[in-house]
Amino acid sequence: MANAVTRGGTPWTPLYVDAINPKNCIGCGRCYKVCPRDVLTLVDRGDDDMDDDWDDEDAKALMSVKDAQDCIGCGACGRTCPKSCFTFVAA
Repeated sequence: MANAVTRGGTPWTPLYVDAINPKNCIGCGRCYKVCPRDVLTLVDRGDDDMDDDWDDEDAKALMSVKDAQDCIGCGACGRTCPKSCFTFVAA
């Protein structure tokens, strides 16, 4: 894929969401809120994955890539993630 350009003509290579590290994800939902394309979804972590240290209700869920093919490569999810859970790839 050819590089895209910004409105000002600066070259820009979109990076698309590839994966979310479930061990780092705290299920805060920040990435979900900023995604303009409904690429992500919140899923139940499951009781067998839980450590005894988890007390927070949010920790019982994590984000998952629902539709990677709909990602536009804006990177908003990765910029807003407090735990750097996202892995991106070029097209």
